[in-house]
Amino acid sequence: MACIKLKHLEEYLQTVDDFKEPKVRLEQYQTPPHIASQALYAIQTQYGDLENRMVLDLGCGPGMLSIGAALLGADYVLGVEIDPDAADEFRNNCDEMELNNIDCFQADVINLPALWPGKSPFDTVLLNPPFGTKKNSGIDVAFLKVALTLARGAVYSLHKSATREHIKKKAQEWNVRASQIAQLRYNLPQTYKFHRRPSVDVAVDLWRFESKARC
Repeated sequence: MACIKLKHLEEYLQTVDDFKEPKVRLEQYQTPPHIASQALYAIQTQYGDLENRMVLDLGCGPGMLSIGAALLGADYVLGVEIDPDAADEFRNNCDEMELNNIDCFQADVINLPALWPGKSPFDTVLLNPPFGTKKNSGIDVAFLKVALTLARGAVYSLHKSATREHIKKKAQEWNVRASQIAQLRYNLPQTYKFHRRPSVDVAVDLWRFESKARC
């Protein structure tokens, strides 16, 4: 069950401020409220992986997924973000919504396993990673691998549907149980100068990953 209705969750997330000056090298696009609300609501109602859980959000940006997880009853949420400007926007969003069970840690996601040795306290890990289209091919899979090392329970990640077979192959390689739990339409707005169209509709899969040893 969820502590608030889906439509109310999306309404709350529509008030989350976007990147003020998005950086193309970091592929900064805020997760749309309708995508975030649908994904998070599915995670909670189908698997109960947010309410009363310790949640980690990798590459959190201004905090869309983190804030949604907190609104759905997470005990504590930590967002990790490399960009100091985005981290500041994250904190401002949390202050405006008066959320006190959520923090942002500025760090490179790829370096987290070395910075954070020992057993992770996080039950659930969320991520909407860079898709790897800006001279950073494979960054989405690298984020996912970090997430799997830091989750005591499940990892939920958004990936382009075009990479579905590649994600399946990686899950088999890592001996991880992978389930595609939803396909969503990700509407990317015209954000950067090189964008020629007002928006682009991208098919995105929501995946659930879990170590077979934990299943």
